[in-house]
Amino acid sequence: VVTRDDVEESLKAIFQYVKDKEQLFKELRSQIEEIQQRISVKQRERDYWLEYKNVGSKIHADKISSLEKDIKKVKDELQRTTEYYRDALNAVKEENKSLFDRHLKLLSEQALKSAVEYLDKNCRREIQENEWLKEEVKVYRKEVSDLKASVQLLEEENTSLVGKLIDTKLQNLIG
Repeated sequence: VVTRDDVEESLKAIFQYVKDKEQLFKELRSQIEEIQQRISVKQRERDYWLEYKNVGSKIHADKISSLEKDIKKVKDELQRTTEYYRDALNAVKEENKSLFDRHLKLLSEQALKSAVEYLDKNCRREIQENEWLKEEVKVYRKEVSDLKASVQLLEEENTSLVGKLIDTKLQNLIG
């Protein structure tokens, strides 16, 4: 039996979990910003060395190439990190939605049980009778459906027999 306190504790745990994930995403955003700042610094360095290279010095060409590779690596890392955290966020959202839906269903069931417990004896009996009547209606609907199918088959057979009878009488009149 699930009590209201159990459900509330479970919901509190879910909400704490969501808060923790949000904090994690805030930290990840700050890391992403830090990486973007590093990219900006590397970009400025690259621009400086490209200008130096264009002036005519080939001495530092290897340094420029290395910095360009570093910038590319950092950008690729940022892209992979962004995709990973986007996927992680979507997974967490789906998990949270699933947990929330499940707990909402549990709450609904618990509320219904609690509501039925507080009803008087006559109301509970009426609810049980209503459930029984619903089952009976299902049975009768199936029987009606079966009878309709049988009647249709009989009508088709009747139509076929009447057609044969008329054909036979026509042949007797002609012959």
